[in-house]
Amino acid sequence: MNANAPVVLISGCSTGIGRALAVEFAARNWRVFATARRPEVINDLKAPNVDVSVLDVTDETSIKACVDYVIAKAGRIDMLVNNAGLLLIGPLVELEISELRRQFETNVIGLNALTRAAVPHMIKRKSGKIVNISSVSGVLPTPFAGAYCSTKAALTALSDSLRMELAPLGIKVITVQPGGIKSNLSINADKELERFKKTPYGPIQNFIVARANASQENATPAETFAKELVDKLVLGKTPKFIRLGKDSTLLPLIARFPRAFTDALLSKKFGLDKLGTD
Repeated sequence: MNANAPVVLISGCSTGIGRALAVEFAARNWRVFATARRPEVINDLKAPNVDVSVLDVTDETSIKACVDYVIAKAGRIDMLVNNAGLLLIGPLVELEISELRRQFETNVIGLNALTRAAVPHMIKRKSGKIVNISSVSGVLPTPFAGAYCSTKAALTALSDSLRMELAPLGIKVITVQPGGIKSNLSINADKELERFKKTPYGPIQNFIVARANASQENATPAETFAKELVDKLVLGKTPKFIRLGKDSTLLPLIARFPRAFTDALLSKKFGLDKLGTD
């Protein structure tokens, strides 16, 4: 192992983007610390330049232990990739408050907590990159994904503030807004959607299921996305804002249309026009 290899810590490596990024960075001879809540699911990623570690971004003790482990093993963190996230699907008024809290705890608060733990080590070296994986869903909110979309909008705003606050300290913040990328995120979100049949949205429950799987229709392979993203992340002048993957430019374009138009378009796409009000 090259002791001078740059060091990257990646959250949420069990599947999809996180796993593909771990593989791509490793192939480029980076020192990779791949993490997941259940590290046994990423044991196959282990290699001479890849360590696997447990990390639950909703647990501050877990966060501290993970960052301490990286520093003890590698001495520094050159790049932090905040990728861990959940996709919660369902009409907002039908979601349990505990579910909504978990969505924000994972996608927003947990991200900031991990960043907060890693940044002091970057400040000491006056160098580092923080890569926050947001989503185009935060630019164009859709029915039945309001919880997820709002966390990604919050994440983008958080990243904008972080970028300005950390720049004088030598740290770069990069916001990534993927389009549809192949992963298990939607498969996990598809669970327990039958419960909405007993709500006022029951007649269009199939549209709720369709929203859970919308990002996986002709999705960009995670490996393709990872290669294109890392190509940009390793540049000396890294872009502050990156969009890649299926519909990553189309959806933000639609979001610029008049609100009445996008409301009507999305309401029709997700069956709300079929839901009677009488």
